[in-house]
Amino acid sequence: MHTDTQLPRANVNLCAQTLVERLLADPARYRVTLSRLDCGTRILDAGISCAGGIEAGRLIAEICMGGLGTVTLRAATDFKRWPWQVDVHSSDPVTACLGSQYAGWSLNHGKGKEGFNALGSGPARSIGSREPLFDELAYRNPPGDTCLVLEVDRIPPQEIVDKIATYCQIDPAQLTLILTPTTSLAGGVQIVARVLEVALHKVHELKFPLDKIIDGAGTAPVPPPTADFITAMGRTNDAILFGGRVRLYVDTDDDAAAQLAAQLPSATSRDFGKPFGKVFKDYKYDFYQIDPMLFSPAQCSVTAVKSGRTFEGGGLREDLLELSFGG
Repeated sequence: MHTDTQLPRANVNLCAQTLVERLLADPARYRVTLSRLDCGTRILDAGISCAGGIEAGRLIAEICMGGLGTVTLRAATDFKRWPWQVDVHSSDPVTACLGSQYAGWSLNHGKGKEGFNALGSGPARSIGSREPLFDELAYRNPPGDTCLVLEVDRIPPQEIVDKIATYCQIDPAQLTLILTPTTSLAGGVQIVARVLEVALHKVHELKFPLDKIIDGAGTAPVPPPTADFITAMGRTNDAILFGGRVRLYVDTDDDAAAQLAAQLPSATSRDFGKPFGKVFKDYKYDFYQIDPMLFSPAQCSVTAVKSGRTFEGGGLREDLLELSFGG
């Protein structure tokens, strides 16, 4: 039986550190490269000047979750031509997904084509990011060795590195930056492994009480890679929008659980029904014109732990997934 006893919340930086060191200790195994900036910050390239394999993406996804989640790969039968699935689980999904994995730290320097713009995800957010979300979560980690994952195709300028270190109140040598371009295998896997995080973010947008989320798991197909950034971004989004499934366990009455299951799937958005790349193009590549309610898994199940009843919403769309992956 569930109780309301509050347990101490884990430090995502400490929990992720072993995973970071595993990746750094054997870069050849994961087909990544390691270098250091003059300031001492470690740069782990997972797909810019190296292959960046699927296993690297799986491990980076667990790092993004602050060591509070498991990410595995398996063959499934949900989709005829796209059998490989990424499975994600966390027994503390709010902390793992919103307190670490969510790409919420906006990092910008310069303007125009020469400017650098990225969204940071991973444990360092819980130390240095100024996102209001952390006030809502009432969650922070103290300064210490940390890492941040950036979905970029070039090394950040020194000004960005300095900003992260300053905001985290650490020496730059205590910082590891993991770079995962969307066009790489590693980048694609770590993005699709956000299927549970995407659901939690929409739960937050729907104003559902986060303290009622007890446990969660998700799965989504691994998209085929492509050298074109827009196509790659579209496929990684579509893997979740059309092929993602999530189950949440909530400590609420049945009516609240049923309402969440009905509101959560991507099909509830006005922009649902065509590949993400087409939606993006139709809005003239203005990301902020897209309905934020679109970003959620295709199929959602919500189990009310008090009654044991499960409520379903949405459904898988292999036809739309085929348009994206096979087009």
